Amino acid sequence: MAAGDDECTASVGEITISPVKVQRLPHLTHYLPNLKTFPNPLDRNQFYRPSDGFYISPCDVILRQITYDLSGIFPSPPSHLAYHRAGPRKQIFFDPSMTRVAIVTCGGLCPGLNTVIRELVVGLWELYGVRQIYGIIAGYRGFYSFEPMALNPKLVEDWHKRGGSVLETSRGGFDLEKIVNSIKDHEFDQVYVIGGDGTMRGAVTIFDEICRQKLNVSIAGIPKTVDNDIGIIDRSFGFQTAVEMAQQAISAAHVEAESAVNGIGLVKLMGRSTGHIALHATLSSRDVDCCLIPENEFYLEGKGGLFEFLEQRLKQNGHAVLVVAEGAGQDMIPRSDAQKKETDESGNPVFLDVGRWLKSELKSWWDRDHPGELVTIKYIDPMYMVRAVPANATDNLYCTLLAHSAIHGVMAGYTGFVSGPINGNYAYIPIAEVANAKNPVNTMDHKWAWVRSVNNQPDFIKR
Repeated sequence: MAAGDDECTASVGEITISPVKVQRLPHLTHYLPNLKTFPNPLDRNQFYRPSDGFYISPCDVILRQITYDLSGIFPSPPSHLAYHRAGPRKQIFFDPSMTRVAIVTCGGLCPGLNTVIRELVVGLWELYGVRQIYGIIAGYRGFYSFEPMALNPKLVEDWHKRGGSVLETSRGGFDLEKIVNSIKDHEFDQVYVIGGDGTMRGAVTIFDEICRQKLNVSIAGIPKTVDNDIGIIDRSFGFQTAVEMAQQAISAAHVEAESAVNGIGLVKLMGRSTGHIALHATLSSRDVDCCLIPENEFYLEGKGGLFEFLEQRLKQNGHAVLVVAEGAGQDMIPRSDAQKKETDESGNPVFLDVGRWLKSELKSWWDRDHPGELVTIKYIDPMYMVRAVPANATDNLYCTLLAHSAIHGVMAGYTGFVSGPINGNYAYIPIAEVANAKNPVNTMDHKWAWVRSVNNQPDFIKR
């Protein structure tokens, strides 16, 4: 054993582990204390053999943080935050024969949306015997604009093989009063909301209003963002499929660049506020010379700038591949006052096309500094291709676990929560916490250093 290991082992006995603080999880009985309970139908399900430890108890928790410094150099937190573990409970708070369920998808497309819908329907039907399951058409506005679509396992049988959302989706259209009135008018007992951080914030508002009115309705969120920008959970569904598809675009750009004199392949990938897709696709492909993400500022001209780096790389290899996330460099792109104020239906600032701007800047730089020399710049924008494909095998399995975890939590009477993995274990997290949590790329950690070491790209810090 190394000396350093001896020192750490010797000091472990002096360290006191802080107590565990379990995050409070909303439950219907918090405002409806006299709700009737029912035995879990899984007791009678032919595919299950519940035994000791099969059902989750309130004492089963998942720690938020699992790595700690035992040296004592950094102070330990006063308590270790933990979340209730996801899974079936012995008692449920809904009569499956009377339960009416609504499922809604909001925001942009993402690989796996149809898988989540399918597994919610199949899980509710086969595990708990729920028969009244409905899909809300076209996002939040569908609650008050369209009649719900009746769903059953036969109808959704092959939905996991399709991209997009069979239920259709949209941005905006959030009208709290109309949505809650629709929930009451249709006598929905459970509402499953699938969407990104904006959708989750809407779900928080719905949950708060349902609590205020003391309705026997459970709200569960299943976080969806192809950018992987939702915090707390390990990752969002569809992300791995998106990285896989992004690699295909990078491979095409590499072929184009390698087949031309002074060829530059430029690929723009999804990532408004975070560069996870660009980062992971870069690490996976190993064909990328420079990766630009929103979390790391860059500049074009001068020593240590992008142009200098690309010139060196073209001299060395004769070609280069550049990957840029859609949110990178937005402050550098000239725009009019009207463009600065423009927002989409979700209230997000409208981004200009950083890929087209960068291609133009690259062409101007080359014509200025290398007049008469050949250059080929191929720009590939696979953004809609990346998000519109069906989920791959890994994401399909992940979507199933997310859906079933949400079902178990709702049937157990929990509400205002999100199901998701924390450190590899599925947990229930208050939806308000997830709605406000971010997941930026940490440019100070090992993964970003790994990207820079693989590419040997500059840090873009002016000295």
